[in-house]
Amino acid sequence: MKITILTDNPNSWIIPYVEDLKKELNENHKLHHVYNTSDIAGGDIMLILSCENILKKEFLQLHKSNIVVHPSKLPQGKGWSPLAWQVLEGLNKIPVSLFEAVEDVDAGDVYIVDYIELKGHELNDEIKHKQGLLTIKMIKQYINKFNTIKGIPQSGEESFYPRRKQKENELNINKTIAEQFNLLRVVDNERYPAHFYIGDQKYIIKIYKSN
Repeated sequence: MKITILTDNPNSWIIPYVEDLKKELNENHKLHHVYNTSDIAGGDIMLILSCENILKKEFLQLHKSNIVVHPSKLPQGKGWSPLAWQVLEGLNKIPVSLFEAVEDVDAGDVYIVDYIELKGHELNDEIKHKQGLLTIKMIKQYINKFNTIKGIPQSGEESFYPRRKQKENELNINKTIAEQFNLLRVVDNERYPAHFYIGDQKYIIKIYKSN
């Protein structure tokens, strides 16, 4: 099959997992990895992975199927950073939906649902690693069943998560570490670190596990 992989952020956390996927698929499929919609040539499947921009119909029409992997049980948890929001909610079993991309955001038929299993101690890198491995597993499952797999229309009440901003990583100096541990788990130490203010001074906190 002709498979296009679209990752519109070349610095995305998912790139190493995409490279692993390419190695596994290269033997049996013709792959085209692009970083911009203008480079989409068309084919059988387009894998839209960790993309920040919404694709227009003209690009979706270039493939028979356009796949997104989103860590929530759709139609619940549409929108931005659903994995981080659910960790903040205290969830340790987080659903992941592989679905068909359509013009409406996160609204297409769902093909596969699986789960990220956490124990409650994992930090951002470990959580992303689990997400990356499961994303690749689900994609390979979809590709292997491409000719027979059927999508299920979404049903039920939908909900949306907002885009997380730097201010959401601010610690409350009047709360305990235990009360804010889930926030510390989902911050990115380099790009979006946890921080707090005393007076007008901002302080940065980075968190690592002890060896």
